[in-house]
Amino acid sequence: MTAEKRPAPEAAGCAIRPAIDRKPKTIRVNGTEIPREAIARETQHHPAARPIDAWKAAARALAIRELLLQEARRLGIEAVPLRDEEGRRETDEEAQIRALIAREVAVPAPDTETCRRYFEQNRARFRMPDLHAVSHILIPRGADAAADAAARDKAAAILAALATDPAAFEGLARLHSACPSREQGGALGQIGPGQTVPEFEAALARMRPGAVHPELVETRYGYHIVRLERRMEGRALPFEAAEPIIVRYLGDRVARIAERQYLTLLAGRAVIEGIELDGAATPLVQ
Repeated sequence: MTAEKRPAPEAAGCAIRPAIDRKPKTIRVNGTEIPREAIARETQHHPAARPIDAWKAAARALAIRELLLQEARRLGIEAVPLRDEEGRRETDEEAQIRALIAREVAVPAPDTETCRRYFEQNRARFRMPDLHAVSHILIPRGADAAADAAARDKAAAILAALATDPAAFEGLARLHSACPSREQGGALGQIGPGQTVPEFEAALARMRPGAVHPELVETRYGYHIVRLERRMEGRALPFEAAEPIIVRYLGDRVARIAERQYLTLLAGRAVIEGIELDGAATPLVQ
């Protein structure tokens, strides 16, 4: 009797993923197994669209950690755990890894010439932001569609009144605005980037000083009538002020490259089973 030939999963219409997507492999670093339970716990720190991707990222992170700990123990490295400003303490293993990286990964500080060259090539990044002196009248949203429409109509009527009598702004703010700034005639003071919601900032960027925005500015807080009192142009930072920022940025970038190279060196000497290590994917020191 000839055995019946079964169709391939694809031919039968089955959505079968590769084996690693159905059952993650056992992960070992120089013969030391990474427990599945530890990987499962670690996945919460590696959100991904698919559970298997979170699992792989968690497994990779723990494999890198194990590889570094093994090297720290081989070199006899010990370290005292540190605490941050909030009182959180490193674990003994975190301290060992930090000390290993500090000892084995050389990160030269960028010199003044390198920093100045970066400064000249990126001058637009080293500029104080513009500040805006702003006043507004806030009419909050209604609780339902009808009330919200009434709120918008009220705000539109105030905006129309200001078109004929701009000097009435402060009085109308005190009378109608739901913002505490009404006590100052709607004045918000000087506003810089990130201090207001994006819609409000976008409106300010389009305005000329002394003008009321010709349309209502709608945000999650409600309907705003906005007046730009004045704009204070941001000034360019001198190199002396920008240099510490550049030193930190370039130093961090060089450190990441050096750490990846060090990890590649360690992985090349180790026996890694069940996962491919990518030094660019996981920082060596959290």
